[in-house]
Order: sequence, then C-alpha cells, then structure tokens
Amino acid sequence: MTIGLLKEELPERRVAMLPEAVKTLSGMNVKVMVEAGAGLTAFASDAEYEAAGAVIQTREGVFSFAEFIIKIQPPSANELGLMKEGRVFMSVFNPMVNTSLVKELCNKNITSFSLDILPRTTRAQAMDILSSMATVSGYKAVLTAANNLPKFFPMFMTAAGTVTPAKVLILGAGVAGLQALATSRKLGAVVEVFDVRAAVKEEVTGLGGKFIDVEGATDDKAAGGYAVEQSEEFKQRQAQAIHDHAVKSDVVICTAQIPGRIAPVLLKKETVDAMKPGAVIVDLAASTGGNCELTKDNETIMHGQVRIIGNSALAADMPSDASKMFGKNVINFLKLLYSNKGEFKLNWEDDLVKGTCVTHGKEVVSERIKSIMNS
Repeated sequence: MTIGLLKEELPERRVAMLPEAVKTLSGMNVKVMVEAGAGLTAFASDAEYEAAGAVIQTREGVFSFAEFIIKIQPPSANELGLMKEGRVFMSVFNPMVNTSLVKELCNKNITSFSLDILPRTTRAQAMDILSSMATVSGYKAVLTAANNLPKFFPMFMTAAGTVTPAKVLILGAGVAGLQALATSRKLGAVVEVFDVRAAVKEEVTGLGGKFIDVEGATDDKAAGGYAVEQSEEFKQRQAQAIHDHAVKSDVVICTAQIPGRIAPVLLKKETVDAMKPGAVIVDLAASTGGNCELTKDNETIMHGQVRIIGNSALAADMPSDASKMFGKNVINFLKLLYSNKGEFKLNWEDDLVKGTCVTHGKEVVSERIKSIMNS
C-alpha cells in the first residue's frame, strides 16, 4: 500500500512528514509518494524527499495512485472529490466538532484516522501530536507576546535605574501552558498560572511559576488529564480570582480548552477593560471560541490599549521543527499499521488503532464520535 503525502494550503506551512520520516518508512519497505513542493514551506526540497526514497508526483497523481493519504489539515471539498472509495485517509480534523465531514467520509467508504483523538495513554505519548504541537504553540505564544509588549520581560539593573520584570498570567497548565511558563521564566518574567486541576500544581511550581488556588474544582480522573466542566459556584470564584490577577499582569496567555466543546470564557470584557495599558493577550483557544470574551479567531485587535491576539495555529509559524515533531508522531503511529515488511493491517484489538480510527466500512468506529453523533 503506497502512502501519499499532500502539500498543505497556506497559511498552513507545516508538512505531515519531512524527508527523515520518509526515509524511516522506506526502511520499513513502505512506498511513499509526495506531492511536488509539499515540503517547501517547511524548508524541505523535492530532491531531499527523492533522496529519502519517495517518488515526486502531481497532486492528481497522488490521489490516483496512493491508497493511503496523509496531511495535517482536514480534507477540503475538492480533496474529498478526488479521493477514491476504499482509500485510507489520516489527518487532524477535529471529528467531535466536524461531524459533517465524518458523515462524508462514511458515505465515501473512506477509512479515516484523526490523530487529535488518539487515546491519552502512556503507550500513546510517542504519537501524541496534540502535545507536540502544544509545545510549539506555548513557546511561540510567549515570543509573540514579548514582541508585542512595550516593555522588557526580564528585570534589568541599569545606570538609568531598575527595570521591573514583566508579569505573565497563564490560563491552563496543559502542555502549551507549561511550555509557556518555562519559556516566560527563561526570559525572566514573573509567572502565575491558573488551572482547575490541582494535580498540576507541583509541575507549575517546579518550573518556577506560582499556582493560583481556587477551592472547589471538580477534577475528573476519567477525563484523561483534560479539564472538565465546573460548577457555577466554582466558576464565580474562578472569575474573581482570574480578574484580580489579570488586571495586574502585563501578559495573559490563554490555553484552556475542553475536548469537543467551546473553550471556557475566562477573561471577561470588564477584566480586559481594567487591564494595564499596553498589556497583551495571546489566546491559543481562539479556534474554539477563545478564553477571552473579546477574542477574534485569526485576528489581532486592540481593545482600548490592550492587544488581543487570537491564534490557535502558532505551530505553523515554526514549520521546520513543528513538522519534524509531527512527522515523528506520525511514524510512531504508522508502525501500528505497518509491519517491517511493509504490510498494512488494521488491528482492531489495539486500543490506539481503534480509538484513533473515525470511519471504516461506511461506519463510525470511534465510540466517542458515535456518542456525539447519536446524541
């Protein structure tokens, strides 16, 4: 079975696999076909892919000859039209929200895998694209904030006097939040972190941040480490605590999300109104509504003298390393589907294969997606 690697459409600058990943597949006796120019925005040439063992093809050629198509972004209507029935498709298409695409994949008898619903287990860590891309996004969020902040991040002792360090508030202590914390501390900022999960307090303090405690949070162990919906009473205490800390901060980085749901609104308009002139908000939850009430997805706006940057795709701003990390995750997952002899096999006894598979044989496979679509 030949794997076809597609070129992404701008503004996506990453590619699902760099030449080094293709070389690994070639060593597994898996044939790879790459759309011409697929890696250019991630600084990988067609010649490098060919040297790794891939065949360069046109877009139409990839759809015609490759039985297994891989890309990062979900398929467009045009791509679905080019895809033949019975093919295998893998990307990141948020199937818990994009249920119309799930139905189209079913109708076309496409076996589909969405890497963003990979079960969160210890064995899955090497395949976890959400954690990999969150690492990039958390890092870039801090640099983006620093570039837009009208003051220094670190403290300076100068002949002109002492420059106080920036105060950073991070909402959400998942992978992106913890990376933002680590990067902010390296740049010399004073950092506070809010999260409803008390279990992350040790990680926050270990990285040099101050954890904001709000009593009464619901912590569901069955949620696989994700945040869960909270009570109204807790939300009121949470809102006040966040307001009190945000108005004293120079930077607020928003990373809090709940899988399959609209992002919780943690920064109200009245809080933004009370923030320091020149303060910067970077909202990584923009694509699911944003943690800030005023966020606009894929836009940077000024609310009074506060800059709000809504960007859930910051990983695409670091295409080389982001593609490298993404590709390693893809290869580790493909090893569950391919033998060393290049034989493709769907092992439905493997919880990672079954948990990541969205559609197969014109049916929805994932139990999580089934429950959403049937509700």
